[in-house]
Amino acid sequence: MKYLILVSHGGFAQGLKTSLAMFAEDKMDQVIALGLKNGSSVDDFAKECYQAVDHLTEEDTVIVLADIVGGSPLTTALTVLEEKGKLDTTVVLGGMNLPMALTSVVMKDALEGDDFVAAVLPEASAALQEFKVATTTDNDEDDDI
Repeated sequence: MKYLILVSHGGFAQGLKTSLAMFAEDKMDQVIALGLKNGSSVDDFAKECYQAVDHLTEEDTVIVLADIVGGSPLTTALTVLEEKGKLDTTVVLGGMNLPMALTSVVMKDALEGDDFVAAVLPEASAALQEFKVATTTDNDEDDDI
């Protein structure tokens, strides 16, 4: 099986998993959410990571989405995956957002490696845009009253 692991600072990963469930409830057993809680040590987080991936088998593969590349949650999770012998088959992406996570959970079983990354990253970056709201004062300029 291929698992999606969400790692973050605080409760972002768990909140993202909750939002993902609105779109892909049937895949939530394949999503693991781990957050480094405020006031917790990296060692405590590592223990949580070990427990979360303890059930992974030799055949299982992993995709990791992280809030910040190079942050303690990601580096700790990768250390745990390395010790489990999973790092060589793991795809790791940073800057996670909902469109990225949704595309990941839906496409994880259909695409591999570079093809998977090529499908996910554009979805993540396409979500980053300014939304301008037209105000009533904008419309008043067009009125010839």
